[in-house]
Amino acid sequence: MHVNRVGIAVWLRSTKQVRHLRKYGVVYYVSKSMKYAVLYCNLTDVDYLVQELESLSFVEKAERSRKPEIRTEFSKPSKPKENSYDYNVGI
Repeated sequence: MHVNRVGIAVWLRSTKQVRHLRKYGVVYYVSKSMKYAVLYCNLTDVDYLVQELESLSFVEKAERSRKPEIRTEFSKPSKPKENSYDYNVGI
């Protein structure tokens, strides 16, 4: 069964408590120098988890990923303009 997942960027005050984030979802990446972690959780639980994470003392901010909202259907590539110009006109 396929479950829709979404990422949450969690900005931390200190990276010491990163292992406490494991009970909220799958910790995918941790940046010690920039003090943030990327956490994956179920799409249905995102709003609740963002509020829970922001209430923790070691979390500065939690942001939901906007990737599911971005349109990924693109139009066909247009014909390159270089082919429409005639460069040998003056020769």
